[in-house]
Amino acid sequence: MEEPAKIREETGGHMGKELRCCDVGFDCGFEVRADTEEELMKKVAEHAEEVHDMKEISEDVVAKVKGAIRDV
Repeated sequence: MEEPAKIREETGGHMGKELRCCDVGFDCGFEVRADTEEELMKKVAEHAEEVHDMKEISEDVVAKVKGAIRDV
């Protein structure tokens, strides 16, 4: 496995974003990565609707999600 610094170096120092559904309090193994927080939030919204039947996401859940996003 490559060193994280080497990976960042090869990608021009770019770091992406990652979220695990279980980090937001759901009993769910879903993990998602994206280049930006905006892209990640779109994927999270799609997952929430398709898997958790969440047609609307409350501000509290959005805040939890944003707080659980990690740089990778």
